[in-house]
Amino acid sequence: MSRRIIVVGGGIAGLAAAHRLLELSQENNFGLEILLLEAGPRLGGSIHTERVGAFLVEAGPDSFISEKPWALQLCERLGLGSRLVSTNPTRQSVLVVYHGRLEPLPEGFLLMAPTRLGPLVTTPLFSWRGKLRMAAEFFLPRGGVGTDESLAAFVRRRFGREALERVVQPLIGGIYAADPEKLSLAATMPRFLEMERTWRSIIWAMWRAQRRRARRPESGARWSLFLSLAGGMQELVDAIAQRLPNDSVHLETHVIGLTWNNAKKNWIAATRSGEIEVDGVILAIPAYSAAAILSSVAPPLAQELREISYGSTATVNLAYRENEIPRALGFGLIAPAIESRKILACTFSSIKYPGRAPEGSVLLRAFVGGVLQPHLFEHDDRTMEADVCHELATLLGITAEPLFCRIHRHPRSMPQYHVGHLEKVERIEAHLKKLPGLELAGNAYRGVGIADCVHSGEEAAENLLRALEDGEAA
Repeated sequence: MSRRIIVVGGGIAGLAAAHRLLELSQENNFGLEILLLEAGPRLGGSIHTERVGAFLVEAGPDSFISEKPWALQLCERLGLGSRLVSTNPTRQSVLVVYHGRLEPLPEGFLLMAPTRLGPLVTTPLFSWRGKLRMAAEFFLPRGGVGTDESLAAFVRRRFGREALERVVQPLIGGIYAADPEKLSLAATMPRFLEMERTWRSIIWAMWRAQRRRARRPESGARWSLFLSLAGGMQELVDAIAQRLPNDSVHLETHVIGLTWNNAKKNWIAATRSGEIEVDGVILAIPAYSAAAILSSVAPPLAQELREISYGSTATVNLAYRENEIPRALGFGLIAPAIESRKILACTFSSIKYPGRAPEGSVLLRAFVGGVLQPHLFEHDDRTMEADVCHELATLLGITAEPLFCRIHRHPRSMPQYHVGHLEKVERIEAHLKKLPGLELAGNAYRGVGIADCVHSGEEAAENLLRALEDGEAA
Protein backbone atom coordinates (compact mmCIF):
# COMPACT_ATOMS: atom_id res chain seq x y z
CA MET A 1 0.00 0.00 0.00
CA SER A 2 1.39 3.41 -0.95
CA ARG A 3 1.37 6.12 1.68
CA ARG A 4 1.62 9.87 1.16
CA ILE A 5 3.67 12.00 3.53
CA ILE A 6 4.21 15.72 3.44
CA VAL A 7 7.24 17.45 4.89
CA VAL A 8 6.45 21.10 5.58
CA GLY A 9 9.57 23.26 5.39
CA GLY A 10 12.51 23.06 3.02
CA GLY A 11 15.30 24.01 5.42
CA ILE A 12 17.98 21.51 6.34
CA ALA A 13 15.73 19.67 8.84
CA GLY A 14 12.96 19.25 6.27
CA LEU A 15 15.41 18.21 3.57
CA ALA A 16 17.00 15.66 5.90
CA ALA A 17 13.56 14.32 6.80
CA ALA A 18 12.50 13.96 3.16
CA HIS A 19 15.78 12.32 2.24
CA ARG A 20 15.57 9.86 5.12
CA LEU A 21 11.99 8.96 4.17
CA LEU A 22 13.25 8.22 0.66
CA GLU A 23 16.14 6.10 1.97
CA LEU A 24 13.93 4.07 4.28
CA SER A 25 11.22 3.50 1.68
CA GLN A 26 13.83 2.16 -0.74
CA GLU A 27 15.58 0.03 1.88
CA ASN A 28 12.33 -1.54 3.12
CA ASN A 29 10.40 -1.56 -0.15
CA PHE A 30 7.78 0.63 1.51
CA GLY A 31 5.52 2.41 -0.98
CA LEU A 32 5.77 6.09 -0.27
CA GLU A 33 4.88 9.35 -1.97
CA ILE A 34 6.90 12.22 -0.47
CA LEU A 35 5.87 15.85 -0.89
CA LEU A 36 8.21 18.58 0.34
CA LEU A 37 6.28 21.83 0.69
CA GLU A 38 8.30 25.02 1.09
CA ALA A 39 6.63 28.40 1.54
CA GLY A 40 9.57 30.33 0.09
CA PRO A 41 11.05 30.47 -3.42
CA ARG A 42 14.08 28.27 -2.66
CA LEU A 43 15.24 25.34 -0.55
CA GLY A 44 17.79 25.53 2.23
CA GLY A 45 16.29 27.96 4.73
CA SER A 46 19.09 29.94 6.33
CA ILE A 47 21.68 27.95 4.37
CA HIS A 48 22.51 29.82 1.19
CA THR A 49 25.82 30.23 -0.63
CA GLU A 50 26.35 33.13 -3.00
CA ARG A 51 29.13 33.61 -5.54
CA VAL A 52 30.39 37.18 -5.87
CA GLY A 53 33.04 37.01 -8.56
CA ALA A 54 35.69 34.65 -7.20
CA PHE A 55 34.44 35.03 -3.61
CA LEU A 56 32.29 32.40 -1.89
CA VAL A 57 29.84 34.11 0.46
CA GLU A 58 27.80 32.25 3.07
CA ALA A 59 24.52 33.95 3.93
CA GLY A 60 23.93 31.72 6.94
CA PRO A 61 25.76 28.79 8.57
CA ASP A 62 29.19 28.18 7.09
CA SER A 63 29.98 24.85 8.75
CA PHE A 64 28.82 21.99 10.94
CA ILE A 65 30.39 20.25 13.91
CA SER A 66 32.03 16.87 13.32
CA GLU A 67 31.69 15.66 16.93
CA LYS A 68 27.97 15.23 16.32
CA PRO A 69 27.96 12.61 13.56
CA TRP A 70 24.68 13.16 11.74
CA ALA A 71 25.61 15.86 9.21
CA LEU A 72 28.94 14.20 8.44
CA GLN A 73 27.26 10.84 7.92
CA LEU A 74 24.65 12.42 5.65
CA CYS A 75 27.37 14.07 3.56
CA GLU A 76 29.12 10.74 3.16
CA ARG A 77 25.89 8.96 2.15
CA LEU A 78 25.28 11.69 -0.42
CA GLY A 79 28.73 11.18 -1.93
CA LEU A 80 30.06 14.49 -0.64
CA GLY A 81 32.95 13.01 1.35
CA SER A 82 35.55 14.26 -1.12
CA ARG A 83 34.05 17.75 -0.96
CA LEU A 84 34.46 18.17 2.81
CA VAL A 85 37.04 20.68 3.98
CA SER A 86 38.57 21.11 7.43
CA THR A 87 39.53 24.36 9.08
CA ASN A 88 42.98 25.82 8.52
CA PRO A 89 45.25 24.05 11.06
CA THR A 90 47.87 26.83 11.09
CA ARG A 91 45.74 29.91 11.86
CA GLN A 92 43.34 28.84 14.62
CA SER A 93 43.70 31.73 17.04
CA VAL A 94 40.59 33.50 18.36
CA LEU A 95 40.77 37.12 19.49
CA VAL A 96 38.72 38.64 22.31
CA VAL A 97 37.82 42.31 22.57
CA TYR A 98 39.25 43.59 25.87
CA HIS A 99 38.90 47.27 26.81
CA GLY A 100 38.72 48.20 23.14
CA ARG A 101 41.73 46.18 22.00
CA LEU A 102 42.18 42.59 20.87
CA GLU A 103 43.78 39.91 23.01
CA PRO A 104 44.16 36.23 22.06
CA LEU A 105 41.94 33.70 23.77
CA PRO A 106 44.29 31.76 26.08
CA GLU A 107 45.49 28.56 24.47
CA GLY A 108 43.66 25.61 25.98
CA PHE A 109 40.57 27.61 26.98
CA LEU A 110 37.73 25.37 25.79
CA LEU A 111 34.29 27.00 25.76
CA MET A 112 34.09 27.74 29.46
CA ALA A 113 37.11 26.20 31.15
CA PRO A 114 40.89 26.71 31.09
CA THR A 115 42.81 23.46 30.62
CA ARG A 116 46.35 24.86 30.63
CA LEU A 117 47.85 26.79 33.51
CA GLY A 118 50.57 28.73 31.66
CA PRO A 119 48.36 30.60 29.17
CA LEU A 120 45.85 31.37 31.93
CA VAL A 121 48.55 32.88 34.14
CA THR A 122 49.97 35.12 31.39
CA THR A 123 46.76 36.33 29.69
CA PRO A 124 45.72 39.94 30.38
CA LEU A 125 42.04 39.03 29.86
CA PHE A 126 41.51 38.34 33.55
CA SER A 127 42.66 39.96 36.77
CA TRP A 128 44.75 37.94 39.21
CA ARG A 129 41.69 37.61 41.38
CA GLY A 130 39.74 36.29 38.37
CA LYS A 131 42.51 33.80 37.53
CA LEU A 132 42.63 32.49 41.09
CA ARG A 133 38.84 32.17 41.09
CA MET A 134 38.96 30.06 37.93
CA ALA A 135 41.74 27.87 39.32
CA ALA A 136 39.70 27.35 42.49
CA GLU A 137 37.10 25.47 40.40
CA PHE A 138 39.34 22.44 40.73
CA PHE A 139 38.46 22.24 44.45
CA LEU A 140 34.77 23.19 44.43
CA PRO A 141 32.06 20.67 45.40
CA ARG A 142 29.35 19.51 43.05
CA GLY A 143 26.25 21.65 42.73
CA GLY A 144 22.74 20.61 43.60
CA VAL A 145 20.89 18.07 41.48
CA GLY A 146 17.37 18.21 40.14
CA THR A 147 16.75 21.77 39.00
CA ASP A 148 17.62 23.40 35.70
CA GLU A 149 20.21 26.13 35.96
CA SER A 150 21.04 29.01 33.67
CA LEU A 151 24.35 28.85 31.86
CA ALA A 152 25.38 32.14 33.47
CA ALA A 153 24.62 30.88 36.98
CA PHE A 154 26.60 27.69 36.36
CA VAL A 155 29.67 29.54 35.06
CA ARG A 156 29.61 32.06 37.90
CA ARG A 157 29.28 29.24 40.40
CA ARG A 158 32.14 27.21 38.94
CA PHE A 159 34.51 29.81 37.48
CA GLY A 160 33.46 33.28 38.63
CA ARG A 161 32.14 36.46 37.06
CA GLU A 162 35.16 37.34 34.93
CA ALA A 163 35.14 34.00 33.10
CA LEU A 164 31.48 34.53 32.28
CA GLU A 165 31.76 38.12 31.10
CA ARG A 166 35.03 37.94 29.23
CA VAL A 167 34.91 34.56 27.47
CA VAL A 168 31.90 32.32 28.09
CA GLN A 169 29.21 34.88 27.27
CA PRO A 170 30.62 35.78 23.83
CA LEU A 171 31.65 32.19 23.00
CA ILE A 172 28.60 30.20 24.10
CA GLY A 173 26.00 32.96 24.19
CA GLY A 174 27.05 33.86 20.67
CA ILE A 175 26.26 30.38 19.37
CA TYR A 176 22.65 30.89 20.40
CA ALA A 177 22.51 34.70 19.92
CA ALA A 178 21.21 34.51 23.45
CA ASP A 179 21.27 35.93 26.94
CA PRO A 180 23.23 33.43 29.08
CA GLU A 181 21.26 34.55 32.14
CA LYS A 182 18.20 32.88 30.58
CA LEU A 183 19.89 30.07 28.66
CA SER A 184 19.34 26.56 30.02
CA LEU A 185 22.60 24.75 30.75
CA ALA A 186 20.92 21.33 30.48
CA ALA A 187 19.47 22.16 27.07
CA THR A 188 22.55 23.84 25.56
CA MET A 189 25.68 22.42 27.19
CA PRO A 190 24.64 19.18 28.93
CA ARG A 191 28.13 17.69 28.77
CA PHE A 192 29.39 20.25 31.30
CA LEU A 193 26.57 19.32 33.64
CA GLU A 194 27.53 15.66 33.22
CA MET A 195 31.20 16.48 33.85
CA GLU A 196 30.30 18.09 37.17
CA ARG A 197 28.13 15.16 38.20
CA THR A 198 30.73 12.55 37.21
CA TRP A 199 34.07 14.18 37.99
CA ARG A 200 33.09 17.13 40.21
CA SER A 201 35.63 19.48 38.59
CA ILE A 202 35.11 20.65 35.00
CA ILE A 203 38.82 21.45 34.65
CA TRP A 204 39.75 17.95 35.81
CA ALA A 205 37.21 16.31 33.47
CA MET A 206 38.43 18.28 30.45
CA TRP A 207 42.07 17.64 31.31
CA ARG A 208 41.34 13.88 31.45
CA ALA A 209 39.56 14.05 28.10
CA GLN A 210 42.54 15.81 26.52
CA ARG A 211 44.92 13.20 27.91
CA ARG A 212 42.79 10.41 26.43
CA ARG A 213 42.80 12.11 23.03
CA ALA A 214 46.58 12.58 23.21
CA ARG A 215 47.03 8.84 23.86
CA ARG A 216 44.80 8.00 20.89
CA PRO A 217 45.84 10.53 18.21
CA GLU A 218 44.37 8.41 15.44
CA SER A 219 40.80 8.80 16.70
CA GLY A 220 38.99 11.59 14.91
CA ALA A 221 42.22 12.79 13.29
CA ARG A 222 40.73 12.81 9.81
CA TRP A 223 38.56 15.87 10.39
CA SER A 224 38.71 19.12 12.31
CA LEU A 225 36.02 20.03 14.83
CA PHE A 226 34.25 22.21 12.25
CA LEU A 227 33.69 21.11 8.66
CA SER A 228 32.39 22.79 5.54
CA LEU A 229 32.11 21.93 1.85
CA ALA A 230 34.44 23.12 -0.88
CA GLY A 231 31.63 24.92 -2.69
CA GLY A 232 29.91 26.15 0.47
CA MET A 233 27.06 24.70 2.51
CA GLN A 234 24.74 25.10 -0.47
CA GLU A 235 26.30 21.88 -1.79
CA LEU A 236 24.54 19.93 0.96
CA VAL A 237 21.18 21.48 0.09
CA ASP A 238 21.64 20.84 -3.63
CA ALA A 239 22.81 17.25 -3.13
CA ILE A 240 19.69 16.36 -1.14
CA ALA A 241 17.39 18.14 -3.58
CA GLN A 242 18.89 16.18 -6.48
CA ARG A 243 18.15 12.89 -4.71
CA LEU A 244 14.46 13.67 -4.27
CA PRO A 245 11.96 12.71 -7.02
CA ASN A 246 11.39 15.51 -9.53
CA ASP A 247 7.73 15.98 -8.63
CA SER A 248 8.20 15.89 -4.86
CA VAL A 249 9.38 19.48 -4.21
CA HIS A 250 6.80 22.26 -4.28
CA LEU A 251 8.09 25.79 -3.69
CA GLU A 252 5.99 28.78 -2.69
CA THR A 253 3.42 26.41 -1.21
CA HIS A 254 2.04 27.67 2.10
CA VAL A 255 0.44 25.18 4.50
CA ILE A 256 -2.04 27.17 6.54
CA GLY A 257 -3.73 24.46 8.60
CA LEU A 258 -4.13 20.79 9.43
CA THR A 259 -7.30 18.83 10.11
CA TRP A 260 -7.59 15.27 11.37
CA ASN A 261 -10.01 13.14 9.34
CA ASN A 262 -11.27 10.67 11.92
CA ALA A 263 -13.24 8.63 9.38
CA LYS A 264 -10.22 7.90 7.19
CA LYS A 265 -7.64 8.18 9.98
CA ASN A 266 -5.52 10.62 8.02
CA TRP A 267 -4.65 14.30 7.80
CA ILE A 268 -5.94 17.03 5.54
CA ALA A 269 -3.39 19.76 4.89
CA ALA A 270 -4.87 23.06 3.79
CA THR A 271 -2.76 25.16 1.44
CA ARG A 272 -3.60 28.44 -0.24
CA SER A 273 -4.33 26.54 -3.44
CA GLY A 274 -6.33 23.65 -2.05
CA GLU A 275 -6.33 20.64 0.27
CA ILE A 276 -4.11 17.55 0.33
CA GLU A 277 -5.02 14.27 2.02
CA VAL A 278 -1.97 12.66 3.60
CA ASP A 279 -1.12 9.77 5.89
CA GLY A 280 1.67 11.55 7.73
CA VAL A 281 3.01 15.05 8.34
CA ILE A 282 6.42 16.33 9.41
CA LEU A 283 6.44 20.00 10.38
CA ALA A 284 10.07 21.08 9.91
CA ILE A 285 9.44 24.77 10.43
CA PRO A 286 9.97 27.30 13.25
CA ALA A 287 7.96 26.60 16.39
CA TYR A 288 5.84 29.73 15.91
CA SER A 289 4.93 28.63 12.36
CA ALA A 290 4.04 25.14 13.57
CA ALA A 291 1.89 26.73 16.30
CA ALA A 292 -0.10 28.67 13.70
CA ILE A 293 -0.77 25.51 11.68
CA LEU A 294 -1.76 23.48 14.75
CA SER A 295 -3.75 26.16 16.58
CA SER A 296 -7.16 24.66 15.76
CA VAL A 297 -6.38 20.94 15.82
CA ALA A 298 -4.12 20.90 18.93
CA PRO A 299 -4.44 24.12 20.99
CA PRO A 300 -2.36 22.95 24.01
CA LEU A 301 0.49 21.87 21.73
CA ALA A 302 0.27 25.11 19.77
CA GLN A 303 0.50 27.11 22.99
CA GLU A 304 3.67 25.30 24.08
CA LEU A 305 5.23 25.94 20.67
CA ARG A 306 4.19 29.57 20.69
CA GLU A 307 6.03 30.15 23.97
CA ILE A 308 9.44 29.32 22.45
CA SER A 309 10.97 32.73 21.78
CA TYR A 310 13.41 33.55 18.98
CA GLY A 311 16.28 35.94 18.31
CA SER A 312 17.18 37.63 15.04
CA THR A 313 20.66 37.95 13.56
CA ALA A 314 22.29 39.31 10.42
CA THR A 315 25.51 38.27 8.68
CA VAL A 316 27.59 41.00 7.07
CA ASN A 317 30.18 39.73 4.55
CA LEU A 318 32.90 42.17 3.53
CA ALA A 319 35.79 41.66 1.11
CA TYR A 320 39.15 43.44 1.17
CA ARG A 321 42.50 43.28 -0.53
CA GLU A 322 44.97 41.42 1.62
CA ASN A 323 47.38 44.35 1.77
CA GLU A 324 44.58 46.44 3.32
CA ILE A 325 44.52 44.22 6.44
CA PRO A 326 47.17 45.62 8.79
CA ARG A 327 47.48 42.61 11.11
CA ALA A 328 47.65 38.83 10.85
CA LEU A 329 44.27 37.12 11.17
CA GLY A 330 43.25 33.81 12.70
CA PHE A 331 39.78 32.27 12.89
CA GLY A 332 38.04 35.39 14.10
CA LEU A 333 37.17 37.61 17.02
CA ILE A 334 34.45 37.69 19.66
CA ALA A 335 33.05 40.77 21.39
CA PRO A 336 31.81 40.39 24.98
CA ALA A 337 28.56 42.20 25.69
CA ILE A 338 30.27 44.31 28.37
CA GLU A 339 32.37 45.89 25.59
CA SER A 340 29.20 47.35 23.98
CA ARG A 341 30.42 46.80 20.42
CA LYS A 342 28.06 46.78 17.43
CA ILE A 343 29.02 43.27 16.38
CA LEU A 344 28.69 39.95 18.19
CA ALA A 345 31.69 38.41 16.49
CA CYS A 346 33.59 38.33 13.21
CA THR A 347 34.78 35.22 11.39
CA PHE A 348 37.77 35.52 9.07
CA SER A 349 36.14 33.28 6.47
CA SER A 350 38.95 33.05 3.91
CA ILE A 351 41.47 32.23 6.66
CA LYS A 352 39.23 29.63 8.27
CA TYR A 353 38.41 27.68 5.10
CA PRO A 354 40.09 27.41 1.68
CA GLY A 355 38.47 28.69 -1.49
CA ARG A 356 36.52 31.54 0.06
CA ALA A 357 38.46 34.39 -1.56
CA PRO A 358 40.82 34.75 -4.54
CA GLU A 359 44.55 35.05 -3.93
CA GLY A 360 45.47 38.46 -2.57
CA SER A 361 42.01 39.04 -1.06
CA VAL A 362 40.34 38.43 2.29
CA LEU A 363 36.69 37.74 3.16
CA LEU A 364 35.38 38.66 6.61
CA ARG A 365 31.98 37.84 8.08
CA ALA A 366 30.51 39.83 10.97
CA PHE A 367 27.43 38.98 13.02
CA VAL A 368 24.96 41.59 14.21
CA GLY A 369 21.91 41.55 16.48
CA GLY A 370 20.90 38.72 18.77
CA VAL A 371 18.79 38.88 21.91
CA LEU A 372 21.15 41.27 23.71
CA GLN A 373 21.29 43.80 20.84
CA PRO A 374 17.97 43.50 18.95
CA HIS A 375 17.98 47.20 17.99
CA LEU A 376 21.10 46.71 15.83
CA PHE A 377 19.29 44.10 13.73
CA GLU A 378 16.63 46.71 12.95
CA HIS A 379 19.12 49.11 11.34
CA ASP A 380 18.89 49.54 7.57
CA ASP A 381 21.62 48.03 5.39
CA ARG A 382 23.54 51.25 4.98
CA THR A 383 23.70 51.89 8.73
CA MET A 384 24.55 48.27 9.49
CA GLU A 385 27.41 48.27 7.00
CA ALA A 386 28.74 51.55 8.40
CA ASP A 387 28.56 50.16 11.95
CA VAL A 388 30.47 47.01 11.01
CA CYS A 389 33.10 48.93 9.04
CA HIS A 390 33.61 51.25 12.02
CA GLU A 391 34.12 48.25 14.32
CA LEU A 392 36.63 46.67 11.92
CA ALA A 393 38.51 49.96 11.68
CA THR A 394 38.61 50.33 15.46
CA LEU A 395 39.52 46.73 16.26
CA LEU A 396 41.54 45.57 13.24
CA GLY A 397 42.74 48.87 11.82
CA ILE A 398 40.99 48.29 8.48
CA THR A 399 40.35 51.75 7.03
CA ALA A 400 39.89 50.86 3.35
CA GLU A 401 36.45 50.69 1.74
CA PRO A 402 35.36 47.07 1.25
CA LEU A 403 35.40 45.66 -2.28
CA PHE A 404 31.79 44.70 -1.63
CA CYS A 405 29.40 44.14 1.24
CA ARG A 406 26.62 41.55 1.38
CA ILE A 407 24.09 41.63 4.22
CA HIS A 408 21.78 38.70 4.89
CA ARG A 409 19.10 38.95 7.57
CA HIS A 410 17.66 36.02 9.50
CA PRO A 411 14.61 37.27 11.41
CA ARG A 412 13.36 35.07 14.26
CA SER A 413 15.81 32.36 13.29
CA MET A 414 17.46 31.43 16.60
CA PRO A 415 15.23 29.66 19.14
CA GLN A 416 16.01 30.51 22.73
CA TYR A 417 16.52 27.52 24.99
CA HIS A 418 15.50 29.19 28.21
CA VAL A 419 15.70 27.54 31.63
CA GLY A 420 13.07 24.81 31.65
CA HIS A 421 13.38 24.20 27.89
CA LEU A 422 13.84 20.44 28.14
CA GLU A 423 10.74 20.13 30.28
CA LYS A 424 8.85 22.10 27.63
CA VAL A 425 10.13 19.77 24.91
CA GLU A 426 8.96 16.78 26.94
CA ARG A 427 5.48 18.31 27.19
CA ILE A 428 5.51 18.96 23.44
CA GLU A 429 6.47 15.33 22.77
CA ALA A 430 3.72 14.13 25.12
CA HIS A 431 1.16 16.13 23.14
CA LEU A 432 2.53 14.70 19.89
CA LYS A 433 1.90 11.15 21.04
CA LYS A 434 -1.83 11.93 20.99
CA LEU A 435 -1.64 12.97 17.32
CA PRO A 436 -0.96 9.92 15.13
CA GLY A 437 1.07 10.51 12.01
CA LEU A 438 2.42 13.91 13.08
CA GLU A 439 6.06 14.76 13.85
CA LEU A 440 8.01 17.95 14.53
CA ALA A 441 11.58 18.68 13.44
CA GLY A 442 13.97 21.60 13.40
CA ASN A 443 16.22 23.67 15.62
CA ALA A 444 13.59 24.60 18.22
CA TYR A 445 13.80 21.42 20.27
CA ARG A 446 17.07 19.57 20.96
CA GLY A 447 19.86 21.46 19.22
CA VAL A 448 20.35 24.45 16.94
CA GLY A 449 23.30 23.39 14.76
CA ILE A 450 23.17 21.84 11.31
CA ALA A 451 24.08 18.41 12.70
CA ASP A 452 21.27 18.71 15.25
CA CYS A 453 18.79 19.73 12.56
CA VAL A 454 19.80 16.79 10.36
CA HIS A 455 19.33 14.45 13.31
CA SER A 456 15.97 16.01 14.15
CA GLY A 457 14.69 15.59 10.59
CA GLU A 458 15.94 12.03 10.22
CA GLU A 459 14.56 11.01 13.60
CA ALA A 460 11.16 12.48 12.70
CA ALA A 461 11.17 10.48 9.45
CA GLU A 462 12.07 7.25 11.26
CA ASN A 463 9.45 7.78 13.95
CA LEU A 464 6.76 8.52 11.38
CA LEU A 465 7.47 5.48 9.22
CA ARG A 466 7.59 3.27 12.30
CA ALA A 467 4.17 4.55 13.34
CA LEU A 468 2.74 3.95 9.86
CA GLU A 469 4.15 0.42 9.76
CA ASP A 470 2.75 -0.29 13.22
CA GLY A 471 -0.62 1.04 12.04
CA GLU A 472 -0.63 -1.31 9.06
CA ALA A 473 0.33 -4.26 11.25
CA ALA A 474 -2.53 -3.46 13.60
